[in-house]
Amino acid sequence: MSEAARLYQHFREIFGDDRPRPRRTPKVVIGSEPFTPGRDPKSLGDAIDQLSSQFGWSAPLAQHDLLASWVDVAGDETAKHTEPIGIEGGVLQVRCESTAWATQLRLMRADLVTRITERYPEAGVETIRFQGPDAPTWKWGPRSVPGRGPRDTYG
Repeated sequence: MSEAARLYQHFREIFGDDRPRPRRTPKVVIGSEPFTPGRDPKSLGDAIDQLSSQFGWSAPLAQHDLLASWVDVAGDETAKHTEPIGIEGGVLQVRCESTAWATQLRLMRADLVTRITERYPEAGVETIRFQGPDAPTWKWGPRSVPGRGPRDTYG
């Protein structure tokens, strides 16, 4: 008999109780076993995509991407003469360098909207509003008065 067997017999004599003991079943935690589905590590891009869709950030992120890549969407020449301002209620606001550019781009509106919905479907752009340059206004300052403005004195 080996040393270990003798020690085991000695403890059995001291502590007695030859009854078989019920085996403890380990707690089974779902998904904690290795190689089970859902345990593989995810890439950072997948984790960020999941978080952005979970918190509802997909549309604002797509809108920002659209505004940042306006050169790719509109083309180099058009982007030199235009500037996207923002997106509100499905309408992309674009400020143009001149009224001629605004008029020309209004004719190309359907093509641009199609390109935008293909590349950025989550941005929610339904139409584009092209505006000309801001005209000077005479309606501000401490001495402005209500009425037609400077046209009153021109004639």
